[in-house]
Amino acid sequence: MKKKIIALVVIAALIAIATISFVRGNIDEQEAFAGEQMGTDLANNPANEGLGQGNVAPNFTLTTLAGEEVTLADYKGKKIVLNLWATWCGPCKAEMPHMQNYYEDMAEKENVEILAVNLTSSDVGIDKVKAFQDDYALSFPILLDEDGVVGEAYQAITIPTTYMIDTTGTIQNKIVGPMDEQMLADYISNLK
Repeated sequence: MKKKIIALVVIAALIAIATISFVRGNIDEQEAFAGEQMGTDLANNPANEGLGQGNVAPNFTLTTLAGEEVTLADYKGKKIVLNLWATWCGPCKAEMPHMQNYYEDMAEKENVEILAVNLTSSDVGIDKVKAFQDDYALSFPILLDEDGVVGEAYQAITIPTTYMIDTTGTIQNKIVGPMDEQMLADYISNLK
């Protein structure tokens, strides 16, 4: 009986080890593929562009609700709060008043720009985005990711997703989930 139990434990352990090895291999493979897709393979990308802390934020150009083209690189020299969101997202709705309050009170003093990238490709239309901006009296730029390119590049799987980018264009933090005004201020105070 003891031999059967020991044999079952050994078999279970081998299955667990094989499963872990398989999963790790798949994760490594997926990360390598994602890096290649985004052009973040460090050997091929001397600019060290990527999504991790210390990487240069991938550049993009989007159109605002006002019809202006905005390029992330144009904001070099400013601290950037890059927020990816949608109108249907409850946590996004909860954090927007906090972002607006911070923007009104501190953005100029702290040399901060909030770029709110609406994931328009997964949202319910530009009219809803405009109504959302009006309802929440948002004065920071709302950028429209109509093709989903920026959302995909910045891996916005869960929203809101926010990247804190310093004055050199380097990512310092990634926050998944809503923030209040104090959290926002704390993260921004750590940006150079």
